[in-house]
Amino acid sequence: MEQPLKPIKTERANDAEPKTGIAPPANKTSGVQGEGDYASARKFDEAEKEFVASGKVPAAAKAAAPKTEAEQQDLLKAEEAGKRRARK
Repeated sequence: MEQPLKPIKTERANDAEPKTGIAPPANKTSGVQGEGDYASARKFDEAEKEFVASGKVPAAAKAAAPKTEAEQQDLLKAEEAGKRRARK
């Protein structure tokens, strides 16, 4: 049986207390909180606009559509469950 991994303690010359070997979040200094950051959001928006302009949306929608009646019912159940938990 494998033992669980433990954080590595290291001493830094300019820090008074030991730090773990776990890296801080990449956007810690950017001031952005929540999911993603401004650069990633812009990149996503540009890619989305290009996809819509490409004319591939109808084919993608058709490919994503439920293939069977059972799959359709599962999707409807999931949608209803989400709506029940949604804020109003």
